Amino acid sequence: MHALVSGASRGIGRATALELAERGARLTLVGRRSPALLGVLGELGGRGAQYSFVEADLADREAVARVGSELAQQESFDAIVHAAGIIERAPLVAMDPDQLRRQFEVNLFAPLALTRALLPGMLAQKKGRILFVSSISAHLPTATQIAYNSAKAGLTMAMRCLALELTDSGLMTAAVLPGAVDTDMLRGSPFPPRMTPEEVAKTLSFLVFDASLAHNGAALEMFGT
Repeated sequence: MHALVSGASRGIGRATALELAERGARLTLVGRRSPALLGVLGELGGRGAQYSFVEADLADREAVARVGSELAQQESFDAIVHAAGIIERAPLVAMDPDQLRRQFEVNLFAPLALTRALLPGMLAQKKGRILFVSSISAHLPTATQIAYNSAKAGLTMAMRCLALELTDSGLMTAAVLPGAVDTDMLRGSPFPPRMTPEEVAKTLSFLVFDASLAHNGAALEMFGT
């Protein structure tokens, strides 16, 4: 099992990378180099996991295109987990254009661009799982989160459209829509944490390793306890 994971430096992405490695997956991690990301690489190395790291700022459209093209030529993947995400809270009237752009680039455009680049190889091998970490915010409006919520809503619908394109291909796509996860991104929101990143990671791991193709198009909401 060879899995690409974006956003592995923290939160759900980190927990997912560690969970997949625990189950024996070989990992390719995509994201920005940071002390947190280097810490995750150290954890993976300490566990004897097989991994590689590809540096890319997912807010940079040209960098995403370059990485997607390079990976498509060099690698084949059995699973993709798009876990990278950012949120910048502000009322729309106070949000500058760069804040809007960054949130759509990272939360929506980068996952679609990477999927588009890697999809031909997965279709050729007639197997694979493409998973998107969306959010319950895709369905629930929140003041000061107009860009984040809109991008996550778009991501969920993109997954559903892709599911129709993957019918009878041997591939499956799905999205996980967590509610209040105990991560850095939750800070500044009005919601208390209701689940851990590790709980979300186990659901993603199930979709990578165990779920049937009948889950194609599934948007799995997680409300926590």
